[in-house]
Amino acid sequence: MKRLFLLLLAAALPLSAQDKPKWVLVKPALPESITLHENVECSHPGDFSVLVNVYVPKKEDTYPAILLIHGGGWQKRQIEPDKPLAERLAERGYVVTQVAYRLSTDAKYPAAIHDCKAALRFMRANAAKYRLDPDRIGVMGGSAGGHLSALMGMTGDVKELEGSGGNPDQPTKLKACVVMAATMDLLEANKDKNSEGHVLFFGPISENRPLYAQASPIEYVSKASPPTFFIEGEKDSLKIGRAAMQEKLRAAGVATDLITLKSAPHPFWMSQPWLDETVKAAADWFDKHL
Repeated sequence: MKRLFLLLLAAALPLSAQDKPKWVLVKPALPESITLHENVECSHPGDFSVLVNVYVPKKEDTYPAILLIHGGGWQKRQIEPDKPLAERLAERGYVVTQVAYRLSTDAKYPAAIHDCKAALRFMRANAAKYRLDPDRIGVMGGSAGGHLSALMGMTGDVKELEGSGGNPDQPTKLKACVVMAATMDLLEANKDKNSEGHVLFFGPISENRPLYAQASPIEYVSKASPPTFFIEGEKDSLKIGRAAMQEKLRAAGVATDLITLKSAPHPFWMSQPWLDETVKAAADWFDKHL
């Protein structure tokens, strides 16, 4: 009787902290239906090898593609935790390329965006090999990777950000963009306090204000921007510039939308149930726009 009473009481109470989903890292588990080409060099700036992982559905076809850019505050390598996301997107019918760009410990900005653009050009140059459609490529990333994804999306073929990472004949325009939990306005984000991660990547804002502006995706919004979808976690911190950037996108006639995942912390896409929710939301957006 006592046990029954406790069960009924629990059902009547609001969801408690201990009942809420806990953040648990999902481990990679490559599906049988996907081929992984791992640690392929796509660019070689100086002594650094920019490597990519390419996930290709085994079923013979030509697929749209996603460039997946990892987070980590521009200073940590988070390829491994993003693999479950890559695997699930590939299962949805996409060729997915993860890029291991130069971190702030390797080289300061704009090295990372140069490497991401080199990876995109590599994808197009090797479209036949990986059975992807070079005219249907989107970009996606979270946190620092979300910042780089948005910057990639807004700066297709902006000469100053192209770098010299190979395949210069290939364009870097994208058809769709998904941004997870990322700041879009670096000037606004650092106006009161210059964060350590930003200083490591860009240098102090007091000495590099034009660089902070150049690296802010919100600065590049135009009618040529790709459809851009934002995914955020309810329990994550406010992502500065996202709302203002959506206003600019809408004013330019560019499709944009936002989903906030219930109870989701940062980085939500590495843990369940938010990983599956993220995949569905992002893949639905890519299905529509790629």
